[in-house]
Amino acid sequence: LSPIMLTIVQAPNPVLSATAKPIGKINKEVTDLIKQMTDTLLYAKDPEGVGLAAPQVEKSLQLFIIKESPDDPLLVFINPTLTIPEGEKIRIPENPPTGKSAKKTKSKKEVKLEGCLSLQDIWGIVHRYEKITLSYLDEKGVRHSKMFNGFISTIIQHEYDHLQGILFPRRVLEQKGELYKSIKNADGEAEFEEIAI
Repeated sequence: LSPIMLTIVQAPNPVLSATAKPIGKINKEVTDLIKQMTDTLLYAKDPEGVGLAAPQVEKSLQLFIIKESPDDPLLVFINPTLTIPEGEKIRIPENPPTGKSAKKTKSKKEVKLEGCLSLQDIWGIVHRYEKITLSYLDEKGVRHSKMFNGFISTIIQHEYDHLQGILFPRRVLEQKGELYKSIKNADGEAEFEEIAI
């Protein structure tokens, strides 16, 4: 079967700023949507995505999927409720990037710039919680409650924000951080320029 690619809507599409509706029943329509979202996420290139929320494909539903890396299993989250463990603090990056030296990296010492498939070429530093607890249904309707930490916790917080109608630049502005625009240089590598806010 050839993949069914959905269009990833771009800001300022109003669906991205609306609160998504809970899914009442996991029926064929929902499972088909999950399959189409999976194809869309897996085939997203330049940039590649690690998560996709239903509002990004113009469906205002409480559903998102995550694939942390090509080797990781795809995870489905339906009607999630996110809670922050008691005493958990927002993590502050050690060394924010400056100008063109800003690089996306998975190294723990350097800051990861957060991006979004609905905001092409825009990046920012978002302070997220290291650990979160999420209660959710999987694609079979089974209820889970799990703690997540590290990079997957960041992805979940980003996708969960989508269901609340929040795009990551709003978090950057709330935290008085910087936004960057990525531009390809002559070698085809991304360079990052700060955007005046």
